[in-house]
Amino acid sequence: MAITKRFLTKHTSIALAVSATFAPIPSVLAQSADNGIETIEVTATRRAGSLQEAPLNITALTSDTLAEQNIADLDDVARWVPGLTITDQGGRNDSPIIVRGLNTNSSGPSSDGGTVSTYVGEIPLFINMRLNDIQRVEVLIGPQGTLYGAGTLGGAIRYLPNKVELDVTSGEVTGNVFSVNESDSVGAEGGFVFNTPLIEDVLGVRMSLNKFHDPGFVDYNYLVREGGVSIADPDWTDASDVDSNLRSKKDANGEDTLSGRVALRWTPTEDIDATLTYMYQKQEVEGRSIVHYNGLSPDNGLNDIIGKYESAYRYEEPREKEDDLLSLELTVDLGFAELVSATGKSTFEAVGQRDQTDLLIRLAYSYEEFPAFSSYTREEDNRDIFTQELRLVSKSDSDLSWIAGVFYNKIESDGRSLEFTPNFDEYAINTWETGGNLRTDDLEYISFDETEVTEKALYGEVSYAVTERLDITLGARFYQYDLETASDVDLPLLYTSISVEEGADDFRQGDEIILIPLENEADDSGSLFKFNASYQITSDVMGYVTVSEGFRIGGSNGVGACPPDLSGDTQEVCALPNEQIYAPDTTTNYELGLKSTWLKNRFHFNMALFNVDWDDAQVTGTTENGQQTILVNAGKANSKGVEMMSRAIFSDEFSAYATYAYTKAELTEDVAELFDDSDALDGDRLPGSPEHQFSLGVKYSTEVFGDKLLDVTYGLTAQSDIYSKIGLHESGEIISGYALSNLSASLSDEDWSVTLYVDNLFDKYAVSSSRNDLGDIGLAVAPDTNSNRGDILRYYGHYLERPRTVGLKFNYQFEM
Repeated sequence: MAITKRFLTKHTSIALAVSATFAPIPSVLAQSADNGIETIEVTATRRAGSLQEAPLNITALTSDTLAEQNIADLDDVARWVPGLTITDQGGRNDSPIIVRGLNTNSSGPSSDGGTVSTYVGEIPLFINMRLNDIQRVEVLIGPQGTLYGAGTLGGAIRYLPNKVELDVTSGEVTGNVFSVNESDSVGAEGGFVFNTPLIEDVLGVRMSLNKFHDPGFVDYNYLVREGGVSIADPDWTDASDVDSNLRSKKDANGEDTLSGRVALRWTPTEDIDATLTYMYQKQEVEGRSIVHYNGLSPDNGLNDIIGKYESAYRYEEPREKEDDLLSLELTVDLGFAELVSATGKSTFEAVGQRDQTDLLIRLAYSYEEFPAFSSYTREEDNRDIFTQELRLVSKSDSDLSWIAGVFYNKIESDGRSLEFTPNFDEYAINTWETGGNLRTDDLEYISFDETEVTEKALYGEVSYAVTERLDITLGARFYQYDLETASDVDLPLLYTSISVEEGADDFRQGDEIILIPLENEADDSGSLFKFNASYQITSDVMGYVTVSEGFRIGGSNGVGACPPDLSGDTQEVCALPNEQIYAPDTTTNYELGLKSTWLKNRFHFNMALFNVDWDDAQVTGTTENGQQTILVNAGKANSKGVEMMSRAIFSDEFSAYATYAYTKAELTEDVAELFDDSDALDGDRLPGSPEHQFSLGVKYSTEVFGDKLLDVTYGLTAQSDIYSKIGLHESGEIISGYALSNLSASLSDEDWSVTLYVDNLFDKYAVSSSRNDLGDIGLAVAPDTNSNRGDILRYYGHYLERPRTVGLKFNYQFEM
């Protein structure tokens, strides 16, 4: 059967894109049966170049790859990138990103990107965006401090949208309908892209809009009907008692996301190319993808009846998030060099609610004595970022090439957290001998924090071709940052002023909330260096060695300072001096890589050996007073291992690819008093990522119905177990590894395609991570002998991978 060139190009797109794992800059690829794999162009090195010839560890996932493997967001990307782990926790919070095991926290790094910096085009912006109208995703593994700056301890991820085309009017319409096991409704996604020149070859516009609806699959079946009235833990053997106090919400971890982009491109001359872009994404998420199956006290009846896909939270946990970005990217050809200017202004706003009952009853401040006690928290977060970067990239054909740039980034953020304890004030008034505080708003706790971080840097790289085979690159970045914070907390329920007139039921309340912000300042400066040498062993085999550094700035924990006269006999939520600020941490990466092409460019094998030293690692801890989550610095760690990728084109019909990563990440010195019950020890394994990762993809393509193309693709991704805590201290646990299979069949013509797909083919019940630890299982209040009631702690639970998902997608493209 004759195979068209169009078929061959699509036939190998997945394999070629995934092969980018150890090459330089991600891109698009093409191939013919006679010539093998053609050049993949990428730009992560700040230059356009060939993937297999660049001495860097980069994975590129092209638009074809994203479509064929049903890769919709960053969580899906990680399955195909050796050395990258992303713990899918549902849409409520951005999923933690871990590279090469560089993580110290139970659920992964903080939601601001942790040890990895993410970019939209040229602009640093942490967002787990829907991958719509995306040309490619570039993943740089290993510290990238010289070119990419702060936050690149482990690596960098770039989303590269499709460019505005100035010579064609075109469009694309997409749709997706899917069902999820354990869900009672159907999910859907739809969108369009439209591109048109306004002045041919000079001015054009491209716009896209997409709406995504995820029906959810976790049921919140134990919500209180009325806070402070309903009993959160009724007699589980009495159906009427349960029904009168609790209600259910099915599929309570669903998500609705609206995303859009408008880009205006202007090329007044051959030397000037400018694009003004506005991007927007709004996510409305119902709750966490977390369940409490086998995670509750066996001393209470709920543990016996809760299902595998049920949450035991007492309150719904919705969160609404809005991101937008206005950017201007300008390229000017100066002859001797290319000038690139990237200007970005972004905002982030989030409002959410979560169950806070467990924290308060664990603090033993007498809340647990109220039979109908429950609590919830409302949170508000805002962030404004301004970024400006200028760089020059040399264009000379000489043996010497260079890059020089300046970078400025300012982040202003603020947040509020309010805890409510419905009806607890009335209970206290009726039971406490000293009386209690009556507040009509049920507000028990309020905190706020403001942070301003300014980062400035000078950076550059110089490359020299010593011989035709040997190239050497030296890079440096000189940075300085300033941090200003202000934060405070108040306890209105405790400190509201009330007086009681003797012999009368007359309560006078003064519900003033007093917040006196404590201001803190910190700053730091330093330098980062990079050395890279590559040697072309043969025309098809290249080896390289890299030494690179990365850093992450310090910050404020946003918890109010403790008063100087703090005593231990009253309720306090505050930070001691050593808990208010945390310092920056740094990494140094040593890497030896091999990139090779065989059998007339029909087989690739790439490999990287790495060793990463991590100093002053930022670790999650809690304040001594009030157990507020904070970051602290703790000692040194190391990660070492190997990452491999191979790809083969067996025939015009069959292609395959595989990746494997082994990572050993552990502490390299003791850390005293890191945990309540023990010290962390040299040799303790770091949490959150597996030691072994594997992926395999196989694709069969053929023509059917005369000239239609049929693609059948199978993908397998697997990982070994992970630790929930450093060295399994403090009730840590081993979370079992798992393997997930995906299968799809796509029928396409020149301008349309229809795809039937099944994700998690065998419906694997897979736990991705835990929230808190085994020590949180228990009862806050002992069971009452008469009612058999006991207040169950729900602090501990498991995040789940999505159950089997079956869907049908279509795509239609047109030109005018």
